[in-house]
Amino acid sequence: MKAVHFGAGNIGRGFVGLLLHQAGYEVVFADVADALITQLAAADSYHVNEVGENPAVRTVDGFRALNSGTQEADLVREIATADMVTTAVGPHILKFVAPAITKGIAAREAGLAPLQVMACENAINATDILRAEVAALWDDAAGSLGSMAVFANTAVDRIVPNQEPGQGLDVTVETFYEWVIDRTAFGDAAPVIPGATFVDDLSPYIERKLFTVNTGHASAAYFGFEAGLEKISDAMADQDVAEDVRAVLEETKQLLVAKHGFSNDEQEAYVQKILVRFSNPHLPDAVNRVGRAPMRKLSRHERFIGPAAELAERGIVPEALLGAIAAALRFTDPADTEATELAEILASSSPADATARITGLAPDHPLFAAVSTLVEERQAEEAKAPA
Repeated sequence: MKAVHFGAGNIGRGFVGLLLHQAGYEVVFADVADALITQLAAADSYHVNEVGENPAVRTVDGFRALNSGTQEADLVREIATADMVTTAVGPHILKFVAPAITKGIAAREAGLAPLQVMACENAINATDILRAEVAALWDDAAGSLGSMAVFANTAVDRIVPNQEPGQGLDVTVETFYEWVIDRTAFGDAAPVIPGATFVDDLSPYIERKLFTVNTGHASAAYFGFEAGLEKISDAMADQDVAEDVRAVLEETKQLLVAKHGFSNDEQEAYVQKILVRFSNPHLPDAVNRVGRAPMRKLSRHERFIGPAAELAERGIVPEALLGAIAAALRFTDPADTEATELAEILASSSPADATARITGLAPDHPLFAAVSTLVEERQAEEAKAPA
């Protein structure tokens, strides 16, 4: 069996690539980072160091690597004979990997089983995004896309922090992981991946992960940034930050229990597990890494505005989430383009216009006024700040 995996970074090597290797797939990594691909192509193996409860070291070998920017013809040939294609590139990069995937599907010989395609990204239904990009490029003269490839949504969860200098290809990750896959897309031909969980309805798991892990993680980053702390584990060791994060997850728990039918005890156990993961002192995870890209994190259906909006629609004032949103509006990092964009919008727009541009909320939404007030307060803070 062969899998082509787009994204040879830490998540690709330390999570998806590892699980595919353990499932018996020959993994072909594809990436545009030439130095990384050159290093992978020259290596016989690398190690995944799992830290936390029950630490372990996993060895990944038998892989190959291609530069998706300069070796597209080779990459298309690999996809044409692959069983599976996965990605871990970021949802905004899917449009750039779609052309090679499209060409690879079109080049498949008649009689081959449909290519199984899964986008393993931090976004709701990311595979649908990828499928739309492929469909827009598809030439019906090559056949029916639906008969030549199947696209399955997934929910992925593993904390992979910035790596220490000098680790090379080795990756440090937490011991916990979750890869939940929509079984229904495959019919009777679902792949066998022992580390993955297959379900018939993915949406509850996607939102549970997004509104618990991602919401909580980003909350710890933004509250920690306000407190002047550098690491997520240090932030969670701060009593005030930990209480603020816990309050946020209490609100998202309320929504998830009401919306998806998780029992209160089940969701509480999930929350407690997540809080322990955030507090793992063995993960050198930086507040700035987790907090980067605030524009995406504050967008309409993402980890803050998404659950806060749904709670507001149910007549509940999401006080803790509004506190996290306020903290996110105060996040600054000159090295992060989205943090710079956020600052520019706050500096150049009225509170209402900035709220609409940042969050995507309509002015008549029940959450809009509360967020607009936070924006106005943030703008007033900046106006008072010394030049």
